[in-house]
Amino acid sequence: MAWDFETDPQYQEQLDWADEFVRSEVEPLDLIWPHEQFTPLDGTRRKAVEPLKEQVRQRGLWATHLGPELGGQGHGQLKLALLNEILGRSSWAPVVFGCQAPDTGNAEIIAHFGTATQKERYLRPLLDGEIFSSYSMTEPQAGADPSRFETRATRDGDGWVVNGWKYFSSNAATSSFLIVMAVTDPDVSVYKGMSMFLVPSDTPGIEIVRNVGLYGEPMNGGSHALIRYHDVRVPDDDLLGGAGQAFAIAQTRLGGGRIHHAMRTIGLAQKALDMMCERALSRVTAGSALSDKQFVQGYIADSYAQLTQFRLLVLYTAWEIDKYQDYQRVRKDIATVKVVMPTVLHDIAWRAMQVHGALGVTNEMPFLTMIHGAGVMGLADGPTEVHKMTVAKQVLRDHTPTDDMWPTQWIPRLAADAREKYAEFLEHEVGNR
Repeated sequence: MAWDFETDPQYQEQLDWADEFVRSEVEPLDLIWPHEQFTPLDGTRRKAVEPLKEQVRQRGLWATHLGPELGGQGHGQLKLALLNEILGRSSWAPVVFGCQAPDTGNAEIIAHFGTATQKERYLRPLLDGEIFSSYSMTEPQAGADPSRFETRATRDGDGWVVNGWKYFSSNAATSSFLIVMAVTDPDVSVYKGMSMFLVPSDTPGIEIVRNVGLYGEPMNGGSHALIRYHDVRVPDDDLLGGAGQAFAIAQTRLGGGRIHHAMRTIGLAQKALDMMCERALSRVTAGSALSDKQFVQGYIADSYAQLTQFRLLVLYTAWEIDKYQDYQRVRKDIATVKVVMPTVLHDIAWRAMQVHGALGVTNEMPFLTMIHGAGVMGLADGPTEVHKMTVAKQVLRDHTPTDDMWPTQWIPRLAADAREKYAEFLEHEVGNR
């Protein structure tokens, strides 16, 4: 029986190095160049960032989610999850380690479904960290319902013509190419009638109408684009995985991506918990340290319990993916991870903010950014409510209804059955009285 909660010593050494490296070398980038991690490097930033990337490469931790033939280490989801837990502390860390979202998911599907030519043109520079990509799927009128997608790609000669609108295409403004999901056959189900295309960002007909910012960002200064595709011509060579394959490709991309998001979230929530504990031990009020106050002790205990439970769930789900190599088989637990993730970060960050008092709500501390990020996670890659429905349906498949008037665990009937089962012992017991 194999049952172990330890990381092998060799990889733990790698994780220890990554933890120190991120804290001392990478987290300062978040303060010097905030919100610029997805902007192509200029001369100044390149001088600072490239040596860090090179150190990561030398340690064998660059783009570890992909195989050696693509410049990675072929680490499975479990190892990648443990690494992402560390990288979650810093906005720049995933870029420095070559595993930033959405590029990790985009790279993964090109690696799995792309042709040799597509890999050379799009994947190679993406893995080298020289370019960024955007996943252009969501539409403004459709929300989480793909059956309402209206963007169309129609056949035209030896290629396709794309028309429609896409919303919240993250990092489109700084991306070299977009992965566009479009309806190619409206006469079949959405699961068979959509395709994906690799489209260079400078293709004529692509119009970024505006960049939508998150709360606190200036108008038109965000990174989530509203895009109009107007007669965008795409050659057949840039069709990814074949016509009608978009949903199969999307499941590969989104399943692993949700685990990556979750482990980075754990790292961020742990950072908030660490800050809460430091504050509790350092701040004295009403005659004693905050750590002596029962309310604060409750905050710390609840946060630790939430984070530990969530971490074990994520690691177990990553282990399942590695074991079965089948995202559909692990669909229930992936959806559960997605459901729990926003609440864990929100609750821990909120408690940490409370313990910091007035300082906690200022822009001199990161808690409100974390809380807002939790709200984003509740919507990104599908709303929490949709994933709850998935979880419930998957759980119910393991159960059956009863046609009886009474539930199967109705105690009077169970008691009668028990007496019948052990009647001879009960008769013997009565005879001895």
